[in-house]
Amino acid sequence: RVDRLVIGGGMVFTVLAAAGHAVGKSLLESDYIDTVQGFLAQAEALGVEIVLPVDIVMAAEFSPTADHTTLPVGQLESGPLGADAMGLDIGAESSALFAKAIESSQTVFWNGPMGVFEFATFAAGTKAVAAALSSVNGLSVVGGGDSAAAVRALGFADSDFGHISTGGGASLEFLEGKHLPGLEILGWQPHVAP
Repeated sequence: RVDRLVIGGGMVFTVLAAAGHAVGKSLLESDYIDTVQGFLAQAEALGVEIVLPVDIVMAAEFSPTADHTTLPVGQLESGPLGADAMGLDIGAESSALFAKAIESSQTVFWNGPMGVFEFATFAAGTKAVAAALSSVNGLSVVGGGDSAAAVRALGFADSDFGHISTGGGASLEFLEGKHLPGLEILGWQPHVAP
């Protein structure tokens, strides 16, 4: 069971669009907007707290040297870069908000960077989340090849976290209790808690 879901990175723009926000040229899976709206309604009905960014670092292009500015979520297309800008990281306020949500949790599973961490200009959100995760007083799991690469590239040690798994999608399916043929051949059977 999830009590709190913190959403950032590339997938957040579909969530923001589903919540009625314009996202410029940011990564967007418009075919999933209705599905995401259903997920948000289901989360609300189940009392799951959804934490979304309040500001985004918007860039003129996908480049480490791109012109960029940080804008509030409700104004992503109204900044100096206009509607052609794309979100490449969460902003400083979002980083602080996410860190607070993570640090107050007992168990955290993290899958996916908050921005384009490969470009130093857009790595601050991922670094803030990794730092918060490393200070969790409980179980912290970094799941997925991109997340594992990010924490290592940003100078964190594997020992800063409870566990690092490069199996992002498989890790999520494991947590969902889905059938995993590679584990089932070893005798593991899925179990979904009531």
